[in-house]
Amino acid sequence: MTQLFGTDGIRGRAGTYPLDAETVRRVGAALIKALPHRNARLLIGRDTRESGDWIERELAYGARSAGADVHSLGVAPTPAVAYLTGSLRFDAGVVISASHNPFEDNGIKVFSGSGQKHGEHFEERIEELVADGSWHIPPGEARVVEHHEHLWKYLDHARAVLPDPGRLKPLRIAVDCANGAMTVVAPALFTGMGFEVTVLAAEPDGRNINKGVGSTHPDLLADTVRGHGYRLGVAFDGDGDRAIFVDAGGRVLDGDHIMFMCAKQMKAEGRLRGNAVVATVMSNIGLELGLKNEDINLRRTAVGDKYVMEEMQKQHLSLGGEQSGHLIFSEYLFTGDGLITALSVLRTMASTGRELADLADDLKTYPQVLKNVRVREKVDLKTIPQLAAVMKKVEDRLSGQGRLLVRYSGTEPLVRVMLEGQDRDEIEAMATEIVEALNAHLS
Repeated sequence: MTQLFGTDGIRGRAGTYPLDAETVRRVGAALIKALPHRNARLLIGRDTRESGDWIERELAYGARSAGADVHSLGVAPTPAVAYLTGSLRFDAGVVISASHNPFEDNGIKVFSGSGQKHGEHFEERIEELVADGSWHIPPGEARVVEHHEHLWKYLDHARAVLPDPGRLKPLRIAVDCANGAMTVVAPALFTGMGFEVTVLAAEPDGRNINKGVGSTHPDLLADTVRGHGYRLGVAFDGDGDRAIFVDAGGRVLDGDHIMFMCAKQMKAEGRLRGNAVVATVMSNIGLELGLKNEDINLRRTAVGDKYVMEEMQKQHLSLGGEQSGHLIFSEYLFTGDGLITALSVLRTMASTGRELADLADDLKTYPQVLKNVRVREKVDLKTIPQLAAVMKKVEDRLSGQGRLLVRYSGTEPLVRVMLEGQDRDEIEAMATEIVEALNAHLS
């Protein structure tokens, strides 16, 4: 059986396996067959990639062949699909997007009827059904899916995060929509709240999504904010589940800064369930130490928002996320939501009376060094005595004031080495030691 799903749904080059028309049809049908009851209702949304339209038609064709009633939001952010799937009582939701990837790629993310990403067991069941040659989809032309105007319900939901926007006025804000799905909701929401909004990268043409803009390319936003006197800027990614911020001086602030300031404010408001935050192993040690000083615990997971979500659900926690700006505020939605993240930052500013730069200064981040080493094969690193000895020596030298993480890439024959510490030159030297040991024994 071929594995279709990765850490964030099915992902690949549009038009080639597994995102060729035939496989997409089978995925649509298999999704409906995997649900526990008949006459299922399916909600679909997509980002602005040129391939999204035909992938939506093929997926809907397969789903209908299995008996589903299919509705489309058209272009819509991932969190909007997740929220509306649950609130409108659909049995499943699908987002057609490759998030922050270039336009040539696309993907399929599946949400449950509660608006949460499906777990591995459900994904494995879809994979089994797609591979099962005992059933076939009748041939035919994939027709256009009728669009339904539900996005205003998602916007009403998001507005509740900032109930009194007047406390921030006057507010001049720059918003980078990445030429993606946020173009259909973010400018209208911020303008409707009475803010003075300058919108960047909101003219999608099917091929310019994420191209030099958005959360992975915040330079244009930083220049705009710094050069024209905005109080802050926010950049979304292509499907709208991430947000990266820029303060008034043009400094780029990642997910660690946002988790820290929001965690403190949520604790002050009695909203930080479990007095803990979930982050991945890639979050800076400064976040861990900063939260500890606030008597807030940090729970770490493997890289991937689905692992953050699973830990939050297991521990009944209300905040978690990644450095990438993919943050989950579970009282509103159990998936990343760039718009709710942005409104949560504005709420923190309004409640504290502090500017974004001032709030961000509370977090002391440590220098971080990242290196990749290509390897012949992936063996247990602990079974190589010389390498284990070097790693142990480095960890002893860090002695609680830094962090070493050595792990294999999930998709490439690479070992990733990450070091954090108080002195950049020192951790650069340590990283070089580990890289030399890896090259000597694994390259």
